[in-house]
Amino acid sequence: MGPKKEIAGVLKGIIPAVITPMRKDGTVHEALLEKQVTYLSRAGVHGFLINGTTGEGPFLSRDEKRRTFVATRRASKGKQFLCLTCIQPSTQLTLDEILAFESLQPDFVVVTAPFYFTASQREIIRHFEKIAKQSPFPVIAYNIPQCTHNKMDYKTMLEISSMQKVVGLKDSSGDFATFSRVVRRKGERAFAWIQGEDSFDAESLILGASGVVTGLGNVWIEPYVRMFRAAQEGDFRGVQKFQKKINRLYKVLQVAGNKTIPAIKAATFLLGRCEKWLKPPLLPLSDEELSRVKKVLANLRLKK
Repeated sequence: MGPKKEIAGVLKGIIPAVITPMRKDGTVHEALLEKQVTYLSRAGVHGFLINGTTGEGPFLSRDEKRRTFVATRRASKGKQFLCLTCIQPSTQLTLDEILAFESLQPDFVVVTAPFYFTASQREIIRHFEKIAKQSPFPVIAYNIPQCTHNKMDYKTMLEISSMQKVVGLKDSSGDFATFSRVVRRKGERAFAWIQGEDSFDAESLILGASGVVTGLGNVWIEPYVRMFRAAQEGDFRGVQKFQKKINRLYKVLQVAGNKTIPAIKAATFLLGRCEKWLKPPLLPLSDEELSRVKKVLANLRLKK
């Protein structure tokens, strides 16, 4: 068993993309972050993705990113693997950030495609080749074209998966057809294919995906953990049953006009594990929107 296969085998399960609780002045509320991480850890998640999209990573300073990682490690007490997200527009800036965090010793670093300027598939591949060569940590590629505007196509995803230091790919594109094609190639490569769009969690796990990264699960993680357990046991009816619960949880976003991060923070605020505030210029939900989210939580019987 080669090193890549061993590392990729660890990268599985339910991996919440942790929110970053903020005070009204936009500073990180570390005590509430630790409370949120403790809730997720005790529920049985397998890893944490830190400073990702849901964690408002692109808006955090390097010092804030370091502090959120340290707080997550402290609260999780070594029970889960830790994925440190480095979202930067260019190859060199991404590498600079990875190397700046070397002393933190994350289990994995998570890297998006380049963004701002349009990048060809060849340029996306070149980006990951250089990062994989120089990163001191195993790399998880992150496909989120709605934010980077540079989508990885099928062949690019397969080529990235063949790189020695790249051990997984989180796909948040919502393109389940392409994701299902690459997952079917799973047996040919030591690689962790991870679903990042909650609408496709059940189908992805049934297909053989290694795991799920969820932002919405910050609100209510238990159905995700039980869904993964059912998948491991081959109980695919159970997997679908828990997906239905997740679909009901989606109403938190829908009643807030699909303002994803504000809605997730609002719901978690109502459950006592966050504040509703976001990094400027992002705005929290209005009182009316917050009341609609509160009704969804009541229907789900979720409370402090």
